[in-house]
Amino acid sequence: MDKSTRLFLKSKRSFRRRLPPIQSGDRIDYKNMSLISRFISEQGKILSRRVNRLTLKQQRLITIAIKQARILSSLPFLNNEKQFEKSESTTRTTGLKTKKK
Repeated sequence: MDKSTRLFLKSKRSFRRRLPPIQSGDRIDYKNMSLISRFISEQGKILSRRVNRLTLKQQRLITIAIKQARILSSLPFLNNEKQFEKSESTTRTTGLKTKKK
């Protein structure tokens, strides 16, 4: 093959376009808990825009909605349920050693 024919060859790899996580009909609001909970990690952190595949405007609106829901106590600030379960199950018993005479 010479250079002139190589330039017009396309790669054979297929590209699957991903669907956007927020459709046009979805309303980004602090009351829409099913939508908001998709953008929060297990620890309760807001996921980054790169992970969410959101536009900048959508990410800002999601962040504001999450913060409003946290302030109104709809969402917890932290999700530490697993840590509490571990600490309760591994309770320490400290016994004093007594010397026998």
